[in-house]
Amino acid sequence: MENKKEEFIKIFDQTIGREGAKELKNYLLKSDFFSAPASSRYHCAYEGGLCEHSINVYKRLLANVRNEYGSEWEKIVPHESVAICGLLHDLCKIDFYKTDYRNVKENGEWVKKPYYAREEGLPYGHGEKSVYILCGFMRLTREEAMAINWHMGGFDVRVKGGDGSVSEAFCKFPLAVLLHIADLQATFIDEKRG
Repeated sequence: MENKKEEFIKIFDQTIGREGAKELKNYLLKSDFFSAPASSRYHCAYEGGLCEHSINVYKRLLANVRNEYGSEWEKIVPHESVAICGLLHDLCKIDFYKTDYRNVKENGEWVKKPYYAREEGLPYGHGEKSVYILCGFMRLTREEAMAINWHMGGFDVRVKGGDGSVSEAFCKFPLAVLLHIADLQATFIDEKRG
């Protein structure tokens, strides 16, 4: 877990320099970001999983942007934008999970087993909550905000409710598509279940 934290901070420090970055990093260090899971029972559902997932998404997004735009990629998508979107897309999961216990039968006997339960302190949504938290520290470009807001793509509850805005966002903001794909790649290809 410490290695992933160090890796995250190194990438953050080397790539994110806009006003508010120092305050944001201090917020992350004081929060449970580096110890929280990325999910309750799916990908990276263990201590430190959120940090690990964020690094994985950053790496996938960087590869996707380079692949899409070639050697001139930084003229189209600044490295800072890639780092902001990849590393910080899931800030909504800070202080989101708590450890609880349930009874499970093992070898004919009931034992208490820990699991991650949701405990939503700020019910603001998913991608939109990450944008809200980030904007408390730094200004995002419109493309960064759209990418983070819609990184869940068709899995976003707003889409399931009939909102078609994700399609419009994907058409207007290619970084949103690339971040969504990076999130899928990290979740389903790079990461362990549970």
